[in-house]
Amino acid sequence: MNILIIKLSSLGDVLHNLPVVWDLRAQYPDAKIDWAVEEGYVHLLQPLLTRPGFKGIDRIIPIAMRRWKKSLFHKKTRMELKSFLKNLRSIRYDMVIETQGLLKAAFVTRLAKRSHESVIAGLANATEDSGYEPVSRWFYTQCVTVPKQCHAVNRSRLVAAAAMNVTQPDMHTSPPQFYPQAFVDQLAQKSSEISAEFTQPYVLFFHATARAAKQWDESHWVEIGRFITAKGKRVILPWGNTKEKQVSQRLCSKIPGSVVPEAFSLEQAFSIVAGAEMTIGVDTGLTHLSAIMYKPTIEIYCDSPRWKTEGFWSTKIKNLGDTASPPDVKQVLEAVQQIYI
Repeated sequence: MNILIIKLSSLGDVLHNLPVVWDLRAQYPDAKIDWAVEEGYVHLLQPLLTRPGFKGIDRIIPIAMRRWKKSLFHKKTRMELKSFLKNLRSIRYDMVIETQGLLKAAFVTRLAKRSHESVIAGLANATEDSGYEPVSRWFYTQCVTVPKQCHAVNRSRLVAAAAMNVTQPDMHTSPPQFYPQAFVDQLAQKSSEISAEFTQPYVLFFHATARAAKQWDESHWVEIGRFITAKGKRVILPWGNTKEKQVSQRLCSKIPGSVVPEAFSLEQAFSIVAGAEMTIGVDTGLTHLSAIMYKPTIEIYCDSPRWKTEGFWSTKIKNLGDTASPPDVKQVLEAVQQIYI
């Protein structure tokens, strides 16, 4: 059995698709499993590569759609596209699972080499507040209907279960698996190697997100930060661009002992998140990374549906707020005391 998973992007979407690998392995322990993903997220999958004593993904197939579309007719782009196609089509797949529901991802199913009776499973419908392109159904042999309100993890697992023709997994009796725990433990030990700022116990504040409505009030971050630093813990205020850095610096000036770190890569973020004693963050990929690592995590929802991405697989995760209903400081302080202090 040769199986291809297609989940191209973005950070949170790729992370929430990881349980599909474990589900497939449970059903097909000896299958060859490949995953096509945007080049910027390859390192998210590397911990699941098959190695002695562990069966996960056999091959990661990088694709660079985001970059290629900027120079579609450039010679280098054509050469890279040719190389990608050769890589993708080097194996004939018996099963293709596409859980994104976007035309660009569905089109990759057509590019892949497939066996005569291959199953190509994808979404038959959109969930609320999600991107979905109905034309993608044209590329599937099996269109899987999911509930209108379906968690991102469960949505992917439903599509995979339908492709395998097995009963859909119950999120309580069969909770999702993400990264091997040994991998997370090893990462935590490496955080201090990145910078001296991560050598003493610290709490991460992921305050930044692309959409302003999803951000939490700065005064709230200050109040929570002062509470944590008063307990002898260091608050770290990461940032991703100049505007976010300015916010981090404003918060730092009001939270005693807090730190605005140097910019770090997404790959370094793995170790930094794993090494944190707790993460508090808005609905963004790095907050979800903390949750899928089973770290103490408080997810703050200000203007996005909580049911869509909330961490339900650990008592160490607290999900607060909802669409147009951000939590207040008291709720977050209570959560901090419940899972951390």
